[in-house]
Amino acid sequence: MKIIKWSLVGLALLFTLSCYAGVMNTGFVFHPDYILHDPGAGHPERPARLESILAHLKGTGLLDDLTHIAPEPADEKWLLLVHTEAHIKNLEQSAARAPIHLDPDTGMSEESYRVAKLATGGVLAAVDRVMDGSVDNAFAAVRPPGHHALPDRAMGFCLINNVAVAARYVQQKYGLERVLIVDWDVHHGNGTQDIFYADPSVFYFSTHQWPYYPGSGAATETGSGAGVGATLNVPLASGDGDAQIVAAFTHKLLPAAQAFRPQFVFVSAGFDAHRDDPLAGLEVSEAGYRELTRIVMDIANRFAEGRLVSLLEGGYDLNALSRSVEAHLRQLSE
Repeated sequence: MKIIKWSLVGLALLFTLSCYAGVMNTGFVFHPDYILHDPGAGHPERPARLESILAHLKGTGLLDDLTHIAPEPADEKWLLLVHTEAHIKNLEQSAARAPIHLDPDTGMSEESYRVAKLATGGVLAAVDRVMDGSVDNAFAAVRPPGHHALPDRAMGFCLINNVAVAARYVQQKYGLERVLIVDWDVHHGNGTQDIFYADPSVFYFSTHQWPYYPGSGAATETGSGAGVGATLNVPLASGDGDAQIVAAFTHKLLPAAQAFRPQFVFVSAGFDAHRDDPLAGLEVSEAGYRELTRIVMDIANRFAEGRLVSLLEGGYDLNALSRSVEAHLRQLSE
């Protein structure tokens, strides 16, 4: 009897220590087929992006500490919550004619539409695992990215707007009313903003280099109709780095989240604001991304019972991308 008693005390002590250490069960979405999307020779959004991330995480040992989440292709009914039927049909037909370019930046291979649905499905699987409590939070290492995709067309490397579909999914399937999307990609997520611009139930916050592609994201863009005030853009200038982006999150995002009180938090986690990225001019470091992650986790913990899913958007220097994803995951896991 004494042995049992001391065993229970020991277990309680271990539980207390693990809670004090703040160890989180972080989910990680990946599928080998994500590599099959090929936007064309020399394209910056290349399969090597994910190959580099996976190799780096394996090399650090971090990959073994994550809970792996297997994705399934998203059902078309979820895609149609944010995209027109004509757009989805065009993606399907374009894949059959691949290789093809939908615009100067956005190429498709034969597998691209199937892989895009699998990418969106990976984010939805992460939502399900967070909602059922089997993971505390999750990162979806998916491609193609999504935040430029508009309701009726592909754009800027993006075919399906993964984070927008996921936001509607968590509202429709789980009945949550208020969703926060935080977008720290160096390029403004014009597609995500457009989809929710008149919707007060989804708050969209973006930091991005300004003026820069795609030309949207001015501070004056704050929403329309019932959605006025539910869009918050903080443009940054070329050369801005950790101090400026952390200040935006601290002084702009935190008060907005306090007022909005989100029930689920998504991060469009592009890592192309890194100082080594070739496609832009911001100077964010791995430590900066870790601090941004900490701030967003604090918001999720305070208002959304910790419910947070991040998903890969941009990031085109392979070493900087891999190190930044590691920093992001290490913070999510603490």
